[in-house]
Parts: sequence; structure tokens; C-alpha cells
Amino acid sequence: METELKLSQFAIDISNGLTSMPKHLGSKYFYDAKGSRIFQKIMQMPEYYLTSCEEEIFLNQKHLIYEVFSQHGKPFEMVELGAGDGMKTKILLNYFLQRNSNLKYIPVDISEKAVVDLVNELETELPTLDVNGKVGDYFQLINELSQTGKTPKILLFLGSNIGNFNEPESIRFFKQLKEIMNPDDMLFIGFDLKKDPEVILKAYNDPYGYTSSFNLNLLRRINEDLGADFELLKFDHHEVYDPQTGTAKSYLVSKDKQSVYIHDLNQTIEFDKWETIYMEMSQKYDMKMIRDLANNSGFEVVRNFYDKRQYYMNSVWKLKN
Repeated sequence: METELKLSQFAIDISNGLTSMPKHLGSKYFYDAKGSRIFQKIMQMPEYYLTSCEEEIFLNQKHLIYEVFSQHGKPFEMVELGAGDGMKTKILLNYFLQRNSNLKYIPVDISEKAVVDLVNELETELPTLDVNGKVGDYFQLINELSQTGKTPKILLFLGSNIGNFNEPESIRFFKQLKEIMNPDDMLFIGFDLKKDPEVILKAYNDPYGYTSSFNLNLLRRINEDLGADFELLKFDHHEVYDPQTGTAKSYLVSKDKQSVYIHDLNQTIEFDKWETIYMEMSQKYDMKMIRDLANNSGFEVVRNFYDKRQYYMNSVWKLKN
């Protein structure tokens, strides 16, 4: 259950987004309990290649990833930002423990349920693992994460979550992480690579309607948490992809001219017919974009790991000398 402070911030962000021109909502609020369950279904779709590609990398190259992570021969901490259910990360944790690694795992997620469930599962499945879950927005937990001591840290940002940020936001995010990092620390980031546009569109405009439900669920959450009266059937999900920029964008489109009242904000939001709410971006990358992103943020690329189709890449970065 979210705290009053978080609900207040949620209300502020919803108000700001729906009174902006054009309207927009924050994708970080997708992941309430129901949204997280829908996203589990999305990750299991064959069309949603991102999960299976990253899982393939971890399964087939875990020994190489371990070599990079343990190169200093010291204990280390794995801090995962936006850990979710930790399904893929468990592959690495299990292997590292088999190698008698002295490691601590710190999963961070905005969803309290996700963190509690993951910690409970790990205590059962990997009882020797030192795990300390943290609930909250990782931007707000940056300072707390910096207090973890001088043990080398591996900061994990998986699932191509970085693709939800535009370039200036990405650089600002990496610079924030840089401020809490020591010379022996590293970043381990998942990047979705540019590929056939049809493959990308099918991943985000699936035939089962899961992505549509995932986006519409945020309107349901606003109804429940803020006393709004959104009629979900009056909105459609729409996805576009620009192969030149590599940017996929999700929208909700109002099918009618309508008014929505949000009780807790005492606001009425007006929608024109076919007006959009911008929900989320999912950036796809090429190698130049990734190298430039690292360089402009004060990092250098140490090593890259690809799946067999080269749809996806996990990249290890360290602070630039």
C-alpha cells in the first residue's frame, strides 16, 4: 500500500500531465498490483522479444558476465533499479552463488508488492543470499543508495527500461548515478536494438490486447485512487514506431468529446474527439547512440553481450578515467 506522500505525488503528477498540452501520463505509474500482473503476461508473449532475448544472454553468457562483475576479486553489491519480479536476475544470482561469490543483492522497485514478493521468493530459493529490498522511486532513493559503503557496486538497469527516457533524460539519469559511484563500480544496462519495424510494432501492439489493457489500467488506477470517472471503453490504445529515430510511442486516444471529473483533485479534464494522452516511449538504439550516450554521461563501455539474433544487448559501463 502506498504512503500518503506517494499518493500526493501521484495526484500532483496526474494533474500536471492531464492539464498539459499535449496531455501525458507517467509510465512509472503503470506498475500497481494489477498493472504488474498485466505486464507479466506481456513479458510471456512470444511477440515481446525483449524478455526472452535478455534471458538468453543471461543463460548462455552468465560465466562471462560473472568474469566482468568479479574482476576485482572483492565482494560486491548488485543494486537492481526497477527489479520487478527479478526473474532474469535470478539466473545470475544463482550462478554467482554457485561460484561462492560474496555478494549482496538490493532490488529497488516502486511497487511494494513486487519487492516483498521477490525478497520472499529469494529467501526460499536462495537462502544463502544476502538480500535487502527497497521500495520507492529510484530517483528519490539515489542518496540512500549512495550510503551503501565502499563495497563495489554493480548497478543493474535491465529490460531496456532506459528506453523510457529521451536522450536528455537518459544523460541526466546516468549523471545522477555517476554521482553515487566509486571507481570500481559498474553499470549493467539493457538496450533494445534497432531492427525490423514490424517486429517492434508487434511487441507493443500485440494481438492479445495486453498492451492496450496495460495502458488503460492507468486510467482505472486514477479512477480508484483519485476518485475519477474515466470510461475506459471511450479510449483506444495506439502505437507508432519511427524507424529513423528508433522511437516507439504509446498513446491513448479519446474516441469521443468527453469530460472526466477527478474528485480528489476537484478537476474536470476536457477531451476533444481523437485527442491523445501520451503514455510511454520505448527507444531503440544502434551502437553509435549507445557509445554517445555513455560518453556524454561520463562513462565508457567495458563490454557488450548480445543475443543470437542481435535484437538486444546488455552493456557494461564504468566511469570514464
